[in-house]
Formats: sequence, C-alpha cells, structure tokens
Amino acid sequence: MNRNHWLILIFLLAGVIACKKEVIEAFAGFRKPSYFPAPAYHFETNEITEDGFKLGRKLFYDRILSANNTISCGSCHIQTAAFTQHGHKVSHGIFDRTGVRNSPPIMNLAWSTSFMWDGGIFDLDLQPVAPITNHVEMDDSMINVLNKLRNDATYPTLFKQAFGSTEINSTKFLKALSQFMLMCVSSNSRYDSVKRKQTTFTPEEEQGYAIFKQQCNTCHTEPLFTDNSFRNNGLAISALNDMGRYKITLNEADKYKFKVPSLRNLAHTLPYMHDGRLFTLEAVLDHYTGQVQQTPNLDTFFLQHSQPGIPLTADERAKLLLFLNTLNDRSFLTNKMLSEQ
Repeated sequence: MNRNHWLILIFLLAGVIACKKEVIEAFAGFRKPSYFPAPAYHFETNEITEDGFKLGRKLFYDRILSANNTISCGSCHIQTAAFTQHGHKVSHGIFDRTGVRNSPPIMNLAWSTSFMWDGGIFDLDLQPVAPITNHVEMDDSMINVLNKLRNDATYPTLFKQAFGSTEINSTKFLKALSQFMLMCVSSNSRYDSVKRKQTTFTPEEEQGYAIFKQQCNTCHTEPLFTDNSFRNNGLAISALNDMGRYKITLNEADKYKFKVPSLRNLAHTLPYMHDGRLFTLEAVLDHYTGQVQQTPNLDTFFLQHSQPGIPLTADERAKLLLFLNTLNDRSFLTNKMLSEQ
C-alpha cells in the first residue's frame, strides 16, 4: 500500500471516528430551554437514558406494533412534517382505514397535561395504548404486541440494556416510548434565536409579533404557543358533528371544544384544525377574520367585536404570517437523533 492509500485510509477512519463521536455527543438527555416553563411530565418516575431513548425510538418506528405489521407510530407521525401525517385531512391507519381527526404533532410533549384533540389521555405514558388498540389506526392489542416483542430476536436484549432485565411488560414498553417522545423538543426556530438574543426580528416580523401578542397570545401562549386548554374556535359544525371534549367529559359546556394546538412549525403541519379542513395559513386567517360561526360554547375571545372573529387588515395579516414563519424549526425536522435508524 503506497503513501496515498495510507492517507486515504487514515482520512476515512478519522471520518468514521468523528461520526461515532457525533452520535455519542448528540444524546445529552432531556434539556429544558431556559425560557420554557417547568415541564409537566413526571420525570422522577421515568428518567431518560440513552438506552431507554434508543429503545423507544426503535419501537416508535417499528411496524410490529400493528396487527398486520404494516403501521408504526412513525407512519402517522412523520418527522419531516413535525411528526404529523401530511397528505391527508384525517389520519390513515391500518388497511388504509380513515379516522375522523387530523394527526396532531409529537412536539414539546413534556409540557402537555393532556393528549389527543379531546384530551382523552391524561398521561403520556398511556398515550400509545390508544392508537395501538384503535380499530382504525393499528388495530392490535397490548397483549399481542408485548408477545411479539418477547418473541423477537432483538428486543429482550434492548429491554435489558434500557431497564436492567429482559422482562418485557407494558410499563417498560410505554416508558420507553415516552422517553423517545419527550426528546422531541422543538426550540431552534428563528423565534428561539431571538429569545436567546442570538439575532433580532426584522421590523416587519417585529410588527407581526406585536399583532400576535395582541390577537393570538391568549390561546397560543408563548413560548410553547399553546395554553393546553380546550376551546371552541367557531368552526362550522361538520356532517360528522364531532363534539370534541364533550365526548370525554359529557359536560355540555365542553361541546365543540378541542385542544389548542401549538403554532410551532406551522409551515410543516398542514392541514389545519382538528379535522384538517383548512390547507393553508391564508385559509386559517380567512376563518378567523370573517368565517367564525357562533356555535355552542364559542370562546368569548371571539365575541369582542361587532361580528365574531378577529378583525385584521391585509397588512396586519401579512405581517402576522411573517412572524408565524419565524416559528418553523428546520433542525427539529432533520435531527438525525429523532430519525428512523
């Protein structure tokens, strides 16, 4: 082997070592951005470890969780779409069965106190049970899924690395999935750079920010851009007559209320609203500025003017959209640590 061959070999080996170092250094556990509020999740019962996270990631992307081994969590929660399912108004599951609601993003869940559009799940550790056992989504049972994992050639070893034992049970399974989902933190948008004083808004973005704080921040409270509440935003009642939160509480005051979604990564989470009825942000603004319906339990915020909704001029709309685009976090959509390995 001549000198040039040796140099090439050394260069390649250096690249491999650097890549391995990058992967090792990429995992630093859960880190709360300094300007975020305290997380709501109970980390004291489920400490995130590298092995636990990797197990959760493998489970998240594994089709073994569905009845016919064709659908994974990642099928309906796609990273490049901020972990939503693009291309469909509502979610599509096993055998291409269609649901009735749009897949919500998996993003900043450590700060969520309830899950799903209607808040039917109150603990992240229980969330995966719903799609796994739902006839439309994965159509399996927890017992069957756990048995498939136990009989798999790799999972007993992975569970031992993560939890110290080859035993595979529902508690460990769900905690591993939570460890992956908790690490799906979006906090590197242009807005976040401004909050960290690394850059500044343009004058137009700053004006859009002022409009946002006046007209939107009540429900979409920064820095998470949701207050995790349930509200009726005046959508026309569809033929399905989805009553939202009412299905969970049976409280008349909750009819047609849905969870306030985060505005982060809006450029990638279309279509919008719980049933995916709106495909552009312009259509969303059309709704709020002139199409809000006075349905039962309409949020009082939309009743402050002569007609329901939020009055915005064309210039205000344009500047508001400029600000909303500062909430897009490309690094979150391309983070290799969160991708299928």
